[in-house]
Amino acid sequence: MTDKTVLNATHRELGARMVDFGGWDMPISYGSQIEEHHAVRRDAGMFDVSHMTVVDLHGARVRDFLRHLLANSVDKLKVQGKALYSCMLNEQGGVIDDLIVYFLGDEFFRLVVNAATRVKDLAWIEQQAKAFNVAVQERPDFAMIAVQGPNARAKVIGLLHEVDRVRIEKLGRFAAAAAQGPHGVPLFVARTGYTGEDGFEIIVPQEQAVTLWKELAAAGVAPCGLGARDTLRLEAGMNLYGQDMDETVTPWEAALTWTISLDEGRDFIGRKALEAQKAAGVPRTMVGLVMDEKGVLRHGQKVLTNHGDGEILSGSFAPTLNKSVAFARIPAAASGDLRVDIRGREVPVRLVKFPFVRDGKPCEGI
Repeated sequence: MTDKTVLNATHRELGARMVDFGGWDMPISYGSQIEEHHAVRRDAGMFDVSHMTVVDLHGARVRDFLRHLLANSVDKLKVQGKALYSCMLNEQGGVIDDLIVYFLGDEFFRLVVNAATRVKDLAWIEQQAKAFNVAVQERPDFAMIAVQGPNARAKVIGLLHEVDRVRIEKLGRFAAAAAQGPHGVPLFVARTGYTGEDGFEIIVPQEQAVTLWKELAAAGVAPCGLGARDTLRLEAGMNLYGQDMDETVTPWEAALTWTISLDEGRDFIGRKALEAQKAAGVPRTMVGLVMDEKGVLRHGQKVLTNHGDGEILSGSFAPTLNKSVAFARIPAAASGDLRVDIRGREVPVRLVKFPFVRDGKPCEGI
């Protein structure tokens, strides 16, 4: 049976095209995925991401627990409200999920995890939390709306109670704070996102989500589907769980080296496997590809290199660039010219650093 967010009827009223997304009935677009993509790059757009899971952690040893659970170090979180991106690994160093953790108090942290991995995430977290006597509380009473784009913050701040506006306007990147929304609705406002644009991810009580969505629309924020969210995050160089990484892939192989914190004396789950793989030599690497010829790079296409075959992970037409881009996992020793097999035709592609787009503009060399 397909799950529905509290905004499902609202999406249908707006004429959204709905699809099954990891067991959830979600809007893929409201008419034009391309226009929605551009709305976020040029102004402000919003996404219903209520299918993602909020998990609150409470306990005297909650920080110790997260030091054990996550590959990145929560010791970097010293100020309440600050957030951290991290992978949660299995003992083999494979990625169970990627998530954001918020520091909300000495005995209180909040996680936001992916929708499709909800069940296994909760089981894994609860299993590991027992030894630390940490209480794990899923929060299905919350909905979540991401508002993204160069004008997103201003449009959200305009809806907040005036006593909160200056404080939220000063909120730093990867930080969160409580605020009052329209009609005094309590909001958890985080300056995070998944599009490469500035903006907020707003956690709101479910019963207030439709009202907030309509207030945002009235403020000029365009409803956007998950199709645009996918092309935006690809341009911005952000991994998609299940496509770019999974439990068979380590962060070394998923271009997430920057999220691994091998701080002295911290024995997190998967550390031994990561250190062993690094010592032996990481066999595969994740790279960016640009195709200058016509056509579209797609997940699963074979990448031909001078050291064996690789595979396209995420691939799509990039509306900001007007060409096709992709992530690929290839042998680490590969170099020189690369080609992609598109229905039997070998098409040359360029190996590039990603992100492909930053602050709405193509990055150098793209």
